[in-house]
This record gives sequence, structure tokens and C-alpha cells, in this order.
Amino acid sequence: MTAMLSADVKIDTMSVHLPRQIVNQILSHVQTDEAREVCGLIAARNGIPCRCHPISNIAERPAVRFVMDPAEQIDALRQMRNAGEELFAIYHSHPGSPAQPSSTDLQEAGYPEALYLIVSLSTRGVLEMRGYYIGDGRVEETALEL
Repeated sequence: MTAMLSADVKIDTMSVHLPRQIVNQILSHVQTDEAREVCGLIAARNGIPCRCHPISNIAERPAVRFVMDPAEQIDALRQMRNAGEELFAIYHSHPGSPAQPSSTDLQEAGYPEALYLIVSLSTRGVLEMRGYYIGDGRVEETALEL
């Protein structure tokens, strides 16, 4: 079920549960370099997020964009497959902008079945994390249960 937020973003009224351990790993990772977008993958087993895979950002302008290191990304996906896990989410940070998909995020989203988690570092004292499903011509924000 979805509700309209604006002309191009919907809010999914269903929520996604993220275990505290995974949230802590993501937040810890994004704080390692607050001037760059950091990124990674979240694995799940039977639909339950279970493992965080930090991936190096190799973008030419990492302060405003992320590009996952292809070798690390392939290795993480291989580890997931070998462990009987599946890709659950892709996360990255926005050092100076809100936790909303940028136009680049929308254009480059290549996994419509995955949740896209964005962490904003531009808030004062509190990190903001929001989740979206992006792809097939849609952008749906999903409530996160931590």
C-alpha cells in the first residue's frame, strides 16, 4: 500500500525492520569519512538483514557521488551467494544533503528489488537514515523500524 508524497515520490505504508546491529554498522561506517559518500551492501537470509558489507567508493568526486569498487561489490555478492544470502539493501551517505535520492541516485539505481538506504550527515548531532525502493519508474519511501 502506498500514499503520495509528491508527484514523483510515494510513501510505502509498509515498513522494513532493520536489526540494531546492522544499523549500528551502517552508522559507524558512514562516520568514518564524513567528507565522502561511503557505501555498502546489506545481505539477508530468509528476508532478514544479517550482514553488512562496506564497499570502497571509487568515484572521481566522492564528496557528491558514490561508485562501488566493482571487485569488492562482486566479492560481496559472491560471499552472499555462498552463504545462502541475498542482496537486501544498498546503502550510502550524503555528507551535505538530505537523506533523499539525488538525481544521480535515481538514474543509477540498478537493483529495483533492493532497498536503498541513505544516511544524511548534514543534520546537527543526529544522523538521519531513510529507505527507498527505486526502479522500474518508481520511487517509494519506506518506513524503517529500527
